[in-house]
Order: sequence, then structure tokens, then C-alpha cells
Amino acid sequence: MPRQARGEYLDPHTVQVIHGVQRCVRRAYLCGRDRGSRKSFDHRRGWIRDRMELLSSIFGIDCLTYTVLSNHLHVVLRSRPDVVATWCDEEVGRRWLRLFPQRRLEDGSPAEPTDAELQTVTGTAERVGVLRSRLSDVSWWMRCLAENIARRANHEEQCSGRFWEGRFKAQLLLDEASLLACAAYVDLNPVRAALANSPEESEFTGARDRIADLQDQDTETLPSQQAGHSVRQCVTPQRTTHSWERSPERKRSGWMSPLEIREASDDSGPAASSCGRRASVKGFLSLSLPQYLELLDWTGRQIHAQKRGRIPAKLAPILNRIGINSSEWCDLVVKFGKLFKRAAGSVEQLSSEASRRGQRYLQAPGAGLLSAAAD
Repeated sequence: MPRQARGEYLDPHTVQVIHGVQRCVRRAYLCGRDRGSRKSFDHRRGWIRDRMELLSSIFGIDCLTYTVLSNHLHVVLRSRPDVVATWCDEEVGRRWLRLFPQRRLEDGSPAEPTDAELQTVTGTAERVGVLRSRLSDVSWWMRCLAENIARRANHEEQCSGRFWEGRFKAQLLLDEASLLACAAYVDLNPVRAALANSPEESEFTGARDRIADLQDQDTETLPSQQAGHSVRQCVTPQRTTHSWERSPERKRSGWMSPLEIREASDDSGPAASSCGRRASVKGFLSLSLPQYLELLDWTGRQIHAQKRGRIPAKLAPILNRIGINSSEWCDLVVKFGKLFKRAAGSVEQLSSEASRRGQRYLQAPGAGLLSAAAD
């Protein structure tokens, strides 16, 4: 069966959570140390992170977490057409002209658009509608990321041709259980690939950015301690409250979505962000940042040690509440990319998604791991 076109299941007018994977052409190490020339292109991983941060400040799309490796990247995105709907026509035009400016300053940054320039992109209601749709479209987000990096890399090496494979892989995450498993899979990718020993040592990951912010706050409030301690040492409820995640104190991770969600609070609506670094202040998991980092830390230790320890008693109820078979948690995280293809979720969620797409079923050998605990 040929791969289904993304436009048939990704809808920019609906809130959706997508796990995207973009690989370098022929899986070459174009963002790491090239095995042939021995040149190091690690700095391009910084390009990608900075570009994602910029796109998060423009699009109506939340970046939940990410990982950039030497030859591919993972990103978990949530489209927010409900947030884009709150923007006025002028705001839509200004954001679009930050992506595709008609004039640039001497340093290459977009110039402040004039009224005439805004009129060219917001002159008709039809045009504004198209731009609104694009600003909540994950495909446009990935396009603006991939094209920019490819152009910069080709300019750097004075060459032409493909930098990325033809198109990114998009996987729908249908429920919180699949989202938690996918987020851990993405954040622990460097550990699984034996490139790092723990989440806090995993460069260019969403988890590392969040941990760095916690450590920075720790050194500010407790100057007698050093910043190089582990996840367990830097995770304390006092420093990881629901409000702290939404504060400007998150210097490195402030462009990503907060982790903890509370449906009874402002998280229940569009909750557009006022800081200008991200689309909204809405979280995405019903567990706190300390709980997530502790679960991530424990899982990373099991993966790196090539063993399966017994999940701690205080972590098991979290997984059971969300609907994950806790006894199979590590296998679910390690093999997530193989267990789920075009969508991830429980058997019931996958059945519903297959019907929406007009298909009989969606391949997902791991669906039972997400529904067993909830039955």
C-alpha cells in the first residue's frame, strides 16, 4: 500500500499532535562528523535549534519537545488553529512577513514591514484565510525549517543539491499515553543511540533545555551548590510549579510548550502566549515536570545499562493512570518508532482514526501496550 498523502490526515484547521522525523539525504552525517572528510558539522545542530525557536515565535504551533542528532531530527508539534483564530489580520500579516520579508536589514534580519507591505499580504479576506491556515500547518512549519537549513548548509560548502530526504515522516499521536511514550522516545534518543549517558548529558534535546533551566534557577537560589548535578538533584516541586513553567525565567526552554497541563486552569482554552516566544501556554501532559524528568531519568538508566529494572512504585501509578502498561514501559519507549507507523494510540483510538481516513486499519503492533493498563 503506498504511503498516504499527508494532506489526507493532517488538518491545519484542527488541533493535532504530530511526531515528525526529518532525515538527511542518504542518512549522511551532515549535522555531525562526516566519516569521509572527517569534517565536523556539529554547529548545524545549533542552527536547527535556533531555527525551531524562531518558528515557534511565528507559527500558531506548539513545539512540545525535540531532538537533533547528526543525521536526523525528531520533533513533537501541536497545531493551534484556535490560537491563530485570535490573531487580527494585521498580526497574521506581520508574522508572515517575518518568515518571508520583502525587505531585509544589513544583518539579514527582516525589516519592519510598512503599511503598504502589509497591505500586499492582507489585502483580501481570501488571502488572509490562506495565511491563517499556513500558520497552523505543521507541513509549512517543517518546510520553513528544512529549506532554511538546506540553503545555509549548501552556501557553507559552496555546493548545491539535496540536504534532506524527500519529505518528513509524520505520525499522529492520538492520546496522552502515546504522547508520553513518544516524548520519552524523542528525549531519550541520544541515550538509546549510546551518544549520551543520561538526559542531562543529551545535547540538543527538549529535556536537556528544561533541565538546564532548572539548574540555572538552582544556582541563582542556592549559590553554594554547583550546576552539574543530576536530574534527581535539580528536580524539586518548589522550583517546577505550574506557574514557573509559564514564566520568562525559562531562558533555554521558554520557546517550548510548558509540560504540565491543568484543564481546570487557563490551559483549557486557546491560552495564547504573551511572551512572544511560543504560540500558547498550554501544557501537554497530566503530570508535573519533576515527575516527567524523574520517569525519563529512570528510563534512560535502564536503556543505557541494557537491562530492564522494575519500575519504582511511585512511578507506576502515573503510567497506569495515563493508560500505559508499566511493565512494558521501557520496551515501548525503545521500540516506539517500530511499534507505531502513521499514527500512535490505543486500539480504540487507532480504529477511530482509520475510519476517519477511510481505511480498514492502521498498523500498530504496540497498541496493546497503551490500552492494556486502561482496560
